[in-house]
Amino acid sequence: MKGYKTGEKREAGNVKQWLERRFQLSAYQTTVRQEMLAGITTFVTMAYVLATVPNMLGQAGLNRHVMLTAMVLLIVLTSCAMAFYTNRPFALAPGLGSVGVVASMISNEGISPEIAAGVIFWSGILFILISFLGLREAVVRVIPVSLKHAVSAGIGLFIALLGAKSCGLIVAAPEKNNLTFGDLTSPKVLVCLVGFVIVLVMKVKNVSGGMIITILLTTVAGVLAGVTELPERFVSMPAGLGEQFMRIDFLGALDFAYIPFLIALFVPDFFSTFGTVLGVGAKAGYLDKDGNLPGIDKCFQVDAVATSFGALFGMPSMTTYLESSAGVEAGGKTGLSVIFTSICFVFALFLAPIALIIPSAATAPVLIFIGVHMLSGMKQIDYSDITEYFPAFLCVTFTIFANNIANGICVALPAYVLLKYASGRRRELSPVMYILVAVCVLYFWTLV
Repeated sequence: MKGYKTGEKREAGNVKQWLERRFQLSAYQTTVRQEMLAGITTFVTMAYVLATVPNMLGQAGLNRHVMLTAMVLLIVLTSCAMAFYTNRPFALAPGLGSVGVVASMISNEGISPEIAAGVIFWSGILFILISFLGLREAVVRVIPVSLKHAVSAGIGLFIALLGAKSCGLIVAAPEKNNLTFGDLTSPKVLVCLVGFVIVLVMKVKNVSGGMIITILLTTVAGVLAGVTELPERFVSMPAGLGEQFMRIDFLGALDFAYIPFLIALFVPDFFSTFGTVLGVGAKAGYLDKDGNLPGIDKCFQVDAVATSFGALFGMPSMTTYLESSAGVEAGGKTGLSVIFTSICFVFALFLAPIALIIPSAATAPVLIFIGVHMLSGMKQIDYSDITEYFPAFLCVTFTIFANNIANGICVALPAYVLLKYASGRRRELSPVMYILVAVCVLYFWTLV
């Protein structure tokens, strides 16, 4: 018995030494315990994707159980890749903006899931080329800052609208040809309103894991109201991926009509990753004296490959999650923290019946809150310059009015160039902007 215990201690010591060498724990002044707590914190704060993403894709006609399995496996694989390749505490998951775009492509535009997966794949390839060729700075310069914020805000409103529609709070009124309130006395709407009150209180009180707590409490309210039912069992084997893997049309997605959707997927993913990595990196103390993050290209490379790989399963763009900052706040400093985050998601995979009883009425409040929160970037726009704020306004409003994110972008880019010309400031335009405008014009020509 004594020899057995000695062997256990030796093995544990070897594991600890390997973790020390692999993740440089001492150099970052952290411990395995500290990284574990940080990883769990990251999981708790981003665990709402277990309900929101499958529900959004389910609304578009995809199998929720299959997409849940695919999503969790991709979160685990891509987050571990980030951990081992960059040693940064950044977790990845499908970006809600891109999920909204893909759901819209399938449900609103009638685009097949195979084509949608192909568009995701090619947006990832574009990201890969830019990341591995070191063209990040060039792309950052080309897209106007005001439009970067507007794209994010437009997608935010789109996500909020999807959430409001999914629970019946907002419905289409054919007789009036507009959107209006649904039945405000229906159980789904009442449950959603309860959830919205909860999420606001959680945010005001700054409760850690407030979103997942909101979803859980609202789901309980949904069960009591008869909106959803408890499953026959709480644990199950993950759904098979056979019906979803390689359900993709590579060539069909190259049709010119889908280019705006490619832009709608690529631009938010690229710039949200850029902002998230820098923001979380700053909290972790990674930035140098010039405000740059050493090794940022590696983070972009993982993010880019993750998007194209995820497309093989029909999953919208995998991106670095801002919720990683919660883990950093909890003391996470290395990639080991997201290894623990990934382990938590593996356990969640076998609790799929619990995740799938969560009704859209429980995820809608979170979607609405996240969507509205994404409007915060609009305060960065210079409202004293009409050449900046008006195209941004067009991008946001036409995303909603035309019920299509790509339409908002393709209206804003030509307007931006036109206003710069009219104001005698064409020197502010990059030659690449003309190419983007030509793409937008051709896109509208295909619509006509």
